Amino acid sequence: MRQAVIKYNDSIAGMLRELDNGEYEFEYSPSYIKNYPDAFITFNMPVSHRPFRRKNIFPFFDGLIPEGWLLNIAAESWKINKNDRMGLLLACCQNSIGAVSVHPVK
Repeated sequence: MRQAVIKYNDSIAGMLRELDNGEYEFEYSPSYIKNYPDAFITFNMPVSHRPFRRKNIFPFFDGLIPEGWLLNIAAESWKINKNDRMGLLLACCQNSIGAVSVHPVK
């Protein structure tokens, strides 16, 4: 199972997991829910105690991955298949433009 800490600005918002069955799960951290109950990272995932699950990677996170020639450079540099969306997210999105960043859990 691969997983990442998701930060909103400098606060840990939650965890993104690629489960062993191939599904994806995002869960807000309890401290984020308590301190920022209205600061959702995307409209499709309002702050909630229940985890969100999908068969494919969440569109919001997929949108953080580079496209075009930047995707080609990233895939070649890190030797990651362009279809490995979680791998690309973990490799490329620690310093994303915007408030949300993705940090691999090792």
